[in-house]
Amino acid sequence: MRVGVAGLGVIGRAVCRALDEGIAGLRLAGATARDREKAERFLESLRAPAPFLPFDALLAASELIVEASTQAHLAEIAPKTLAAGRDLVVLSAGGLLGRQDWVDLAAAHGCRILVPSAAIAGLDGVKGARVGTITSVTMETRKPPAGLAGAPWVVAQRIDLAAITTETLIFEGTAAEACRAFPANVNVVAALSLAGVGPERTRIKVFAAPEQPMNRHRITVEGEFGRLAVEIENVPSENPRTGKLSYLSTIALLRELGATLRVGT
Repeated sequence: MRVGVAGLGVIGRAVCRALDEGIAGLRLAGATARDREKAERFLESLRAPAPFLPFDALLAASELIVEASTQAHLAEIAPKTLAAGRDLVVLSAGGLLGRQDWVDLAAAHGCRILVPSAAIAGLDGVKGARVGTITSVTMETRKPPAGLAGAPWVVAQRIDLAAITTETLIFEGTAAEACRAFPANVNVVAALSLAGVGPERTRIKVFAAPEQPMNRHRITVEGEFGRLAVEIENVPSENPRTGKLSYLSTIALLRELGATLRVGT
């Protein structure tokens, strides 16, 4: 299967390297990004150099697209990808909220929208619990202040992240509200809401936590099955907004595509 990568940030580059090193049944068809010159330098550095392609050409050359960009870019490429009958791996999961039209488009063209677990764990348990009755899903996210810089909520509320010296709650609300307030920071809660009870019933608190260098997420789910609690301390990548587990789980998802033994829900 030919894979195209849209976006060459931390995740996109990691996915390209993994494909270049070898994933059974998959090969890198090419990639696209905003900075063409920088992207071409990276793609030429691979063991098997891949081409930089404008998105329409990338789509024509690929059977699966990995979106590793932004919610705004996802809004541009998702309809094209699904209308072409190509599977779409989505990292900017917040951009999927409220997009039943994309789900319908994928169904109409016989393709799939795939969302990795990214920087969190426990989605298999949440999906299992959803078969019964879930009464509550909550999440707490703690990130170093640098990992929250530039978020619309931070800018609108004029939060001085540099002045925060102890753990501070800066946001509380639904997953839907959080994905608008922090579109590049809390895609994990979008994935959690899609796996569980939806974006309006999933609650999140966001903390700026300068004392710890890691991105920390705690998920709590209660329902007829009992209680599930998962806590993750995720090492940030060179981009403080992105934990290393985000790209590792994306690579794992791609490996699963051709797996004959699949473990987990």
